[in-house]
Amino acid sequence: MKQVKQLISKTIKLIYKLLYKLIPIDSHMILFISFHGRGYSDNPMALHQYLINHPEYKDYKLIYAIKKHKKKNLSIPGNTKVIEYFSIPYFFYLARAKYWFVNCKLPKYVLKKDNQVYLQTWHGTPLKKLAHDIDVPDDTTFYRSGMNFEEMANTYDNDVSKYNYMISPSHFTTEVFQTAFQINKERLIETGYPRNDILSNYTREDIVRIKQQMHLPSNKKIILYAPTWRDNSFNMQGYTFNLEVNFKRWYEILKEDYIVIFKPHYLIVNDFDLTGLEDFVYYVDPIVDISSLYLISDLLITDYSSVFFDYAILKRPIYFYMYDLEDYRDALRGFYLDIYHDLPGDIIEDEDILLDKIKNSIYDYSKQSLFNQRFNNNEDGHASSRVIDIVLGD
Repeated sequence: MKQVKQLISKTIKLIYKLLYKLIPIDSHMILFISFHGRGYSDNPMALHQYLINHPEYKDYKLIYAIKKHKKKNLSIPGNTKVIEYFSIPYFFYLARAKYWFVNCKLPKYVLKKDNQVYLQTWHGTPLKKLAHDIDVPDDTTFYRSGMNFEEMANTYDNDVSKYNYMISPSHFTTEVFQTAFQINKERLIETGYPRNDILSNYTREDIVRIKQQMHLPSNKKIILYAPTWRDNSFNMQGYTFNLEVNFKRWYEILKEDYIVIFKPHYLIVNDFDLTGLEDFVYYVDPIVDISSLYLISDLLITDYSSVFFDYAILKRPIYFYMYDLEDYRDALRGFYLDIYHDLPGDIIEDEDILLDKIKNSIYDYSKQSLFNQRFNNNEDGHASSRVIDIVLGD
């Protein structure tokens, strides 16, 4: 069965390669891709919603590519055509759409015509080093892919060569992207992230509505626990995450005032045993867009995930629980920031200290103002408008 699938995949790619130039471009068509078709989320989702809510763009045909979209039963607003990611229609629309709005590195088999416009929105301000900036020994291979450093970097170079525009949320990120992706500054548009517009524009009614949709108690404060993946923990399906926190201990200490939303990184594929914690820990599928969870949570606990850059816009407490800091920092990834001075919160390596700080509402807000000035100065609720004006205006 696996060999049959591989043969079908190769055949589709070959037909696409032979025919893509023969398919005429529709100058009013946009193809959206979030995290390789995992769902309806992130910057592409925000730009899609902006377009359907502004009548001046009603003539654009919007196409969203999502894996197993019929099973997921997603509700995509607007007059949007949803297609199956990596299907024959997917390759047709890759060749047909004038614009691609994508938040992830596309595979090498994706071919772009000179008069197509590729907007790379990316998906976060980087804490962990990326692409060319990753500092590893010469003989390093990259876990799941088995690529060496040069091969890994080449996959980025291939994709970057096709970008017309790449979104940057800040001057800091503009500088990082130039070295990490080896991209010239002229193609970087420092607009802020469209996905963060909601963090400036939300209402109290939005929070109430989201809590009701998720069937969450209204009399408890909410902790959002959003850890990232580890490069060296994976299986054939993707990256795995060993749950090192003791949620039963959390329950004992925090149950009177809090509940927990546990949202793993979108790359994490394994399941978690949360038996007995059903009314305290609420698990959210990794592919679900995280922005609504930011809005309803009262504080964030993360480790090395870039979610804290976005969450800081809300000016709510952020706790950095880095129980494996030494190994992660020295063996897996380097950081762009001085984590002991630049983060908008203290690093905590002991779980009891973490729980004590939360229980007693111990958090130093003084770092957040300077942090937001440096990393979130463009996040004013109008990033989508700026991006669309630049890309469709040109």
